Amino acid sequence: MVHKNLKGCLTPEDLDIQIAVHYGIPSTASVLAFDPIQRVLAIGTLDGKIKVIGGDNIEGLLISPKQLPFKYLEFLSNKGFLVSISNNNDIQVWNLENRSIASSLQWGSNITSFSVIYGSLFMYVGDENGLMSVLKQEEDGELLVLPYHISAKSLSEASGSSFPDHQTIVGVLHQPCSSGNRVLIAYESGLIILWDIFEAQVVVVRGDKVLELKNEVDEFSSHPEHDFEEKEITALCWASSSGTVVAVGYIDGDIMFWKTLTTESSKKQKNAASNNNVVRLQLSSAERKLPVIVLHWSANIKSQNDSDGQLFVYGGDEIGSEEVLTVLSLEWSPGMETLRCVGRAEVTLIGSFADMSLLPSAINNHGVDLLVLTSPGHLQLVSHKNLSALASEHEKRITLSSLECPLAIPTLSPVLTAAKLISLVGSENTSKFLLEIATNMKVNSTQKLTGGNWPVSGGIVYQFTSPEGYVIEKIYMAGYMDGSVRIWDATSSVLSILCIIGAMKDVEVSDSTSPISELNLCSSTSRLAVGNQLGLICVYNLNSSLKETDHHVIIGVKQEVHKQPQGGGPTCIASFRLLDSPVHAFQYMDHGAKLAVAHKCGRVAVLDMNSFSVLFLTEPLPNPSSPVISMIWKSFVYNGVKSPKDVGPKNLAKNVEELIFVYTKDTKLYVFDGDNHMINSKPMQLKKDAIAISMHIIGNTSIAEMEEQKESTQLTKDVAARNEPTSEINPQKTRHNNSGQNAMDSLILFCCKDALRLYRLKSLVQGNEKPLLKVKLEKNCCWTSTFKKDETTYGLVLLYESGVLEIRSLPDLELVKVTSLMSILRWSYKANMQRTMCSTENGQIAMINGSEMAFLSLLKSDDDLRVMESFPSLHDKVLAAAVEAVISSSHNQKKKQGIPGAFVNIFKGFRGGKTNSNFPEDFKQGFNHLDKLFSKNPFPDPHENDNNNNQEDVELDIDDIEIDEPVSVSMPPPSHTIQKEETRKRTDREMLLDGDTDEPRLRTREEIIAKYRKNAGEASSVAVQTRNKLLERQEKLEKISKRTHDLSNEAEEFASLANELVKAMERRKWWQI
Repeated sequence: MVHKNLKGCLTPEDLDIQIAVHYGIPSTASVLAFDPIQRVLAIGTLDGKIKVIGGDNIEGLLISPKQLPFKYLEFLSNKGFLVSISNNNDIQVWNLENRSIASSLQWGSNITSFSVIYGSLFMYVGDENGLMSVLKQEEDGELLVLPYHISAKSLSEASGSSFPDHQTIVGVLHQPCSSGNRVLIAYESGLIILWDIFEAQVVVVRGDKVLELKNEVDEFSSHPEHDFEEKEITALCWASSSGTVVAVGYIDGDIMFWKTLTTESSKKQKNAASNNNVVRLQLSSAERKLPVIVLHWSANIKSQNDSDGQLFVYGGDEIGSEEVLTVLSLEWSPGMETLRCVGRAEVTLIGSFADMSLLPSAINNHGVDLLVLTSPGHLQLVSHKNLSALASEHEKRITLSSLECPLAIPTLSPVLTAAKLISLVGSENTSKFLLEIATNMKVNSTQKLTGGNWPVSGGIVYQFTSPEGYVIEKIYMAGYMDGSVRIWDATSSVLSILCIIGAMKDVEVSDSTSPISELNLCSSTSRLAVGNQLGLICVYNLNSSLKETDHHVIIGVKQEVHKQPQGGGPTCIASFRLLDSPVHAFQYMDHGAKLAVAHKCGRVAVLDMNSFSVLFLTEPLPNPSSPVISMIWKSFVYNGVKSPKDVGPKNLAKNVEELIFVYTKDTKLYVFDGDNHMINSKPMQLKKDAIAISMHIIGNTSIAEMEEQKESTQLTKDVAARNEPTSEINPQKTRHNNSGQNAMDSLILFCCKDALRLYRLKSLVQGNEKPLLKVKLEKNCCWTSTFKKDETTYGLVLLYESGVLEIRSLPDLELVKVTSLMSILRWSYKANMQRTMCSTENGQIAMINGSEMAFLSLLKSDDDLRVMESFPSLHDKVLAAAVEAVISSSHNQKKKQGIPGAFVNIFKGFRGGKTNSNFPEDFKQGFNHLDKLFSKNPFPDPHENDNNNNQEDVELDIDDIEIDEPVSVSMPPPSHTIQKEETRKRTDREMLLDGDTDEPRLRTREEIIAKYRKNAGEASSVAVQTRNKLLERQEKLEKISKRTHDLSNEAEEFASLANELVKAMERRKWWQI
């Protein structure tokens, strides 16, 4: 049924649903990345989200357009970019400063390996076809695919080895301390090649099919096998800070340490099997072992050997064994002949392993912290102190203790059971008290961890006001299973903890640690009401300046008063225990002088907050099994409104009447007045066989004006019945006096699981149960809330059990927008998640899902949390510029001098280098030379130049010429054309000779192989190939000569056209120009 006068003002243009705040780690987290300079952690998920975490409660959420898992995630360290690669091989580069995709690229084949040249903008990509490519992210946001690429066939010919063309690349690692000049390429079949980019030659080949192992580190195996057959590589990492040893994990659980030394003796036998080049390590003696999934290595900063350190292994144990992460302390002999395992430790996982990352310490080169990601969305931290202690446990097998990393907003430990989002605009006293509590309690947003600080500390929080003039405008309160309460400052998008209210110490109150069920705050009196599942009601005073306070304990009709000292935090001033029924609703009235409490059983208690006494407690409801869903307490200016059965005279001296509306789950409405009298003799049954969700009273909407004439007539009749002069009743004037005077012109909305019903509040109080509007819902609704854009524009939000969000206009209940939690947050609806949802009247919704907490902002005009500048920065540009300045300064130094310690420490642990006062070699030399090296293909196709020379001619159009005034155009002097031709000829000659000088240089053997792709033994074939190349070059020179002639003709034609244009312009009049 639709009322013809109902009309809403909310439009789709008023809405812009955005994620204003997001905290917590998604349960689908699967991959980690860490920027050791910016100290920022990124976590990729299986559904296309990236969680970015810094320090001081700085967190951000990036959402990819495609809901696909990420298989690779890497920072371009200190550059402000984060690179992600999804399962469909979509490469996305995220700009952390503006939290958006800077560039993207769809790769044509399956990407099987990916790495970043640390400290640069270059990236290696390996695919299933054995092709290694190079990408570069430009600072302006463009992602370039560079001409440099290496195929398996090219490496086979360059190395003189024979292996299949299409081998899958499983690893590409830039060699440390090589300034990006060398890259290690590992193939799935077990072949490992170290390639020199500068020299364009193979340096080392490892992974031969048959090897006699010189040394095995295998304390569990009594049957060492010396035949190393070809087997699949599953993981690899550098096991030396200088890149002389690489650790490789295999599908059968073995770990091999391959040496990549390039001494003269090793160069002669680089392609031969050598028992000095490899050491095998086995974690278990079992015949069937798990594959080695992940390998990481960290240098021992106290050792003089840069290959000594700790190896972190996931996998390699016996199939069926407990899931653990293994940490091995390894030491090499002085001559790198033997390897010894001097310590072994295990980290017990609290969930299924997902990924791990090493976080180098930024302070005094303390080593690395180990961060382990487990499912669903847990982070375990093993501090550098625990890891360094492993070295002292020689040849012992121990278990390392780990700590679960703290969450800014705890939701599962302890379990969050109730929440409120409250505006404090205009409540300066409450803001002042909360700030004082935060100072007194010294609660830090980033908690301290045993054994060290939380190692993720990046990001910048923008301060728009001075600390002296700061005012809290919004708070988020949460109650927990253990009876504690936490309050955060939610003014900006970075929440900061203000206080934690735990168990009462000075006064013993039973059941005070029961789960919290309801919260409310009176900003006028700065008093917080907390109710729990056992019916206990505690009232706290947030004014911490009181030195001593009384604690009133009211249990039934018994009352006690206890003295308690002020501890600098919220003080419990009253405790009420009236019923053994959970508290379901609170509401303050009379500026905090009264508190109404609705219990689950349906009884309502009204408490006096001045004398801490019980004003009244309503009688039990006829059907106490139906719990209270909602309670609203309203004050009305007396205007003769009464129930049809209430025919007695009214006290005209009392011009304000208070009504309490109680809505139960079985859709019954009970209305009480302020004197504990039920307005009607029996409750109103609004809808039979329905489940109630919520109740809302909507203020002055357009319905009031639309039915003004009808209401004015009714008011006149009521006044006439009381013999009052009609001139004293002016509906227009009455409506604007105060909120109490126009409350009876309001509407009341009842939301059920399958329907919405809208009533006139005045008519309903009078006993008229006929709704103005009814809307049947097609799906089951579980939560609703109202909001308003301004005094005339209202809206209703509905959450369905399917996760769909609907926004309807009020009062006409017309559908305005449909979206879903999945499309906004990638969340699926979970049972009872509506119990912790809350909202504000300006369209902000707070919700919990597992360990995640999010604020949604609905209105486009909502600038409170929407302004981009209010978000914290995930990239510290000041730090980035400082580091770049130090690096640039070190490049210009002629002698190696000390670098400021703060920056030295940043680079130490990550690079695995020793303690020194200099940057690693890569940073000293920089990566500028890589642009030139990667600008051409090391194995060019002979037909590439032909294709380049066959480009389309440049077309010149007279419309492209803009002339503002008559000009004279003359032919360029012949010398200009001759000079251009000579320059072009010189450039072509240099290109043909592959050099910048006029004199040809002697080619090396490797360069000849790379150019002609023939074995060195085939001399005759090389001669034939050379002759063919010379003929091809002669043909190219003829084409260049022809092209030069064509360009000269085109220049003459262009000059002729220009002259014609000049003549045409001279003939035009000034008014035609």
